[in-house]
Amino acid sequence: MFLILAVVYFVMMFVGHLLLKKPEGWHEPQKKEKGQSIMSVIKTKPISNYIGIWLMFYINITCGLALISQEKMIVKCLGLASVVGIISTVSAIFNAGGRLGFSAWADTMKDRNTIYKLIFVLSIVFTGIVLLTSGIKNGEGNMLLTILVLALIFIVNAGYGGGFSNVPTLLSDHYGMGSISAIHGITLSAWAFAGLTGNQMAAWIVKTFGKAEEIEHVLADGSVEMISVNPTGYQYVLYATIALYIIALVVCLVLVKPTEKALEAKKAKQAKAN
Repeated sequence: MFLILAVVYFVMMFVGHLLLKKPEGWHEPQKKEKGQSIMSVIKTKPISNYIGIWLMFYINITCGLALISQEKMIVKCLGLASVVGIISTVSAIFNAGGRLGFSAWADTMKDRNTIYKLIFVLSIVFTGIVLLTSGIKNGEGNMLLTILVLALIFIVNAGYGGGFSNVPTLLSDHYGMGSISAIHGITLSAWAFAGLTGNQMAAWIVKTFGKAEEIEHVLADGSVEMISVNPTGYQYVLYATIALYIIALVVCLVLVKPTEKALEAKKAKQAKAN
């Protein structure tokens, strides 16, 4: 597997390197200017602004990984063990689609932070619906609840991808395109920390809360195998993620201030309306 991946990555990266060309009129600078330090870039705006961006990025990825790590077992709880591979593929498509779709949507907005508000609101609404209906525990044999749980999985996957892809442009709007090289790398530390906490948080919750149950799964050859699942534990994971999504939404609204461009556009719209 790793040998195949190595070959595929090498071919893709090398072909990309050959296709990329320098912009028209580009020339090698005579003297290399010293770029701004990370802290000097962050301090161009209130420090709370950057903390807010980092936190909402971290929480979005943490919640995404928490649900994605339990995705297959949740699908099995719904009695869909035979198509879990197909559902995982569809989830991956939503993840990739979220990166493209939410980015394209954000390009139409004056304040790119709005796209994060939408991601968090959608995640809160669908998580809340599944919690209120106990969709994971009661979904087996119930088409409506099954659809709601799958919709939650797909929405979270799309939000995970969309939140990740919009970070560079959000930083650019707030700190300027020339500062991206200084600030984007340190912001990706949120993704790294989320990788250490998202899966582990979900695994701990499932292990600590609820009780494992044995359910039957009919294989393609007609034989039956028993699968161990913990529907209550998966529901508790949703309690944790909805709390975090609410915190992220508050951070998004309170700490991450609108850019000057967004404020000017708002004033112009109000003036036009008057």
